[in-house]
Amino acid sequence: MLEPIMDSLDKQRVVLASSSPRRKDILRQIGLKFEIIPSNYEEDLNPDNFATPSDFAVATAVNKVNEVHEQLIAKSETYDVLIGVDTIVHMNGKVYGKPKDEEEAFKVLKLFSGNCHTVYSGVCIRTPNKVVTFSEGTKVYFGDITDKVIEAYVKSGDPLDKAGGYGIQVKGGSFIQKIEGDYFNVVGLPLYSFCKHLLEIYTGEDQKNIL
Repeated sequence: MLEPIMDSLDKQRVVLASSSPRRKDILRQIGLKFEIIPSNYEEDLNPDNFATPSDFAVATAVNKVNEVHEQLIAKSETYDVLIGVDTIVHMNGKVYGKPKDEEEAFKVLKLFSGNCHTVYSGVCIRTPNKVVTFSEGTKVYFGDITDKVIEAYVKSGDPLDKAGGYGIQVKGGSFIQKIEGDYFNVVGLPLYSFCKHLLEIYTGEDQKNIL
């Protein structure tokens, strides 16, 4: 989708405000050239203070972007596109981020077993002249998982750096019966919506009308 503007993007400074290897891989797969400047934002917002989980994710993404923006300003550096993303898991009124330890990962995955939860990503794209935010939700249906399987998975170390304690693109994908929505959103970046909004920023056209 970005082919019409890729030549322009190749000549510009595109910054990803995240150290997530999964987001890095997604952007590289579509041929986007970018550099990584991890945000030092502490992610201390309380999800209970937001009307929806997607609002919470968007606010966190905005704060990540703003923190990297301040890093660059302090160095008298400029950028053309600054990208921030936050991904959370929501089920039964509760938000789940990355588990703090193996015990929490086990409890969360046991809750997900046999149930449906929603993965929300909040995205902020900042340019020198504009700030665009949006969110995406994907429903994820887990099959029934035994305690023995969950325990072995947790001991593998895979859950601890992932929202909700699993990665759909690796071992955790074997727990999932089906999803409704964007697969890449569950990985960590809603690819279609991201490309759509970035294209709109550069062309000034509503992609609903031309795609």
